[in-house]
Parts: sequence; structure tokens; C-alpha cells
Amino acid sequence: MKSFIVFALFVAAAVALPVDEKDAIIEQYDNNNIGVNGYNYKLRTSNGINLAEDAVVKNEGSENEALEVRGQFSYPGADGVIYTVTYVANENGFQASGAHLPQPPQ
Repeated sequence: MKSFIVFALFVAAAVALPVDEKDAIIEQYDNNNIGVNGYNYKLRTSNGINLAEDAVVKNEGSENEALEVRGQFSYPGADGVIYTVTYVANENGFQASGAHLPQPPQ
């Protein structure tokens, strides 16, 4: 029983060690980009970074054709908080929002 407790403590200590950023690996990568009507992808890394993005062509074939991109990313901060940014990029520019970002005046 004592050896099990010691083993469990070693496992807990190993799991609690911070991951060095240069040792992070890609755990999931999904990509759909055949070059027609937009794209999408998702990415997750072992150090807690998550990305997802979808893009569509708006007004295809017209003078006002534009790519609209919607996405979000999140990452763990040094303070232990998970920061998330959601964004839209289109003909109106890049618009990002997140609880930790300054808000435009109302």
C-alpha cells in the first residue's frame, strides 16, 4: 500500500510539471481546404492552445466578392487563466472580442 501511495505521488508530480513550450506537440489537426468557396481548420496542441477557423466567400463572382473568416483561439496564460479570443475578419476589417480585451467605447 505504501509503495502505491509513493507511486501515485510521483505520477501526480509528473503531471503537475509545466510543459515546456518547445516540447508541445499537435494533438489534433483537421483541415478542409480544397481551394473552392472557403476553408476551415481546427488545431489543438499539448500545451493547451486551441484554434478553429471557418472562411466563406461572400458575394461570389460579383464586384463585392469578399472572404469572411470567423474563428477563435484560446491559450493558457502564465497566470493559469484560459484566454479566449473570438474574431471575424471581412470587408469591414478584423474585429476581435474576448473578456480580457479592451472594449470599444459605447
